[in-house]
Amino acid sequence: MKRSRFTEEQIIGVLKEQEAGMKTADVCRKHGISEGTFYKYKAKFGGMEVSDARRLRALEDENAKLKKLLAEQMLDNAILKDVASKKW
Repeated sequence: MKRSRFTEEQIIGVLKEQEAGMKTADVCRKHGISEGTFYKYKAKFGGMEVSDARRLRALEDENAKLKKLLAEQMLDNAILKDVASKKW
């Protein structure tokens, strides 16, 4: 997945600018993002503080690691079952 060119802190700053009263189109033009991207950021980071966003990133990274470990374990289990089922 492509990483955003903005950090979580920058994204939250952009959202706070819009919440402070700037028009969405002006905020998007100022930061060089589309309105679709803005609303995607708002759906993910709306109402968050910077510390919340950092915690979210840490949890997403941990979740990805755990999914990878689970996939490796399931593959090992399937290989062992395959070997055990063969008649020698």
